[in-house]
Amino acid sequence: MEESLSYLEEQFGLPELNLRQYSPLTLAYIGDAIYDLIIRTMIVRQGNTQVNKLHRHASSLVKAEKQSEMIGVLEREFTEEEIHVYKRGRNAKSYTTAKNASISDYRRATGFEAVMGYLYLKGDYTRMIDLIKMGLAPEEE
Repeated sequence: MEESLSYLEEQFGLPELNLRQYSPLTLAYIGDAIYDLIIRTMIVRQGNTQVNKLHRHASSLVKAEKQSEMIGVLEREFTEEEIHVYKRGRNAKSYTTAKNASISDYRRATGFEAVMGYLYLKGDYTRMIDLIKMGLAPEEE
């Protein structure tokens, strides 16, 4: 996957990346997308089934309430750097809210997504996947 990001940068002439310059909401924006893609990939790879069933399962894992719950597990596993990114994302002033989530769940989910975006753009896919697995682990038991 890291190779893919390098290829993307090369082919589109993307500028050097300085993660410290990105707003936490920008990190959360891409983090939301990459987390959704990872969840969809996991679900599709578990077996071919009806699309509406795939969608329901994915939706249950990507909603703000679930991401907030995952933070309860992950916060103690975060590095100092990840804690910093998480808190910036959680505390960012967003002008939108989730339809079906409390404000606290939405803010914690935004922090989670900021960490996912940060790790993705940093190219640390192994860490990103390990954190997702840890966060989902209680559900898998």
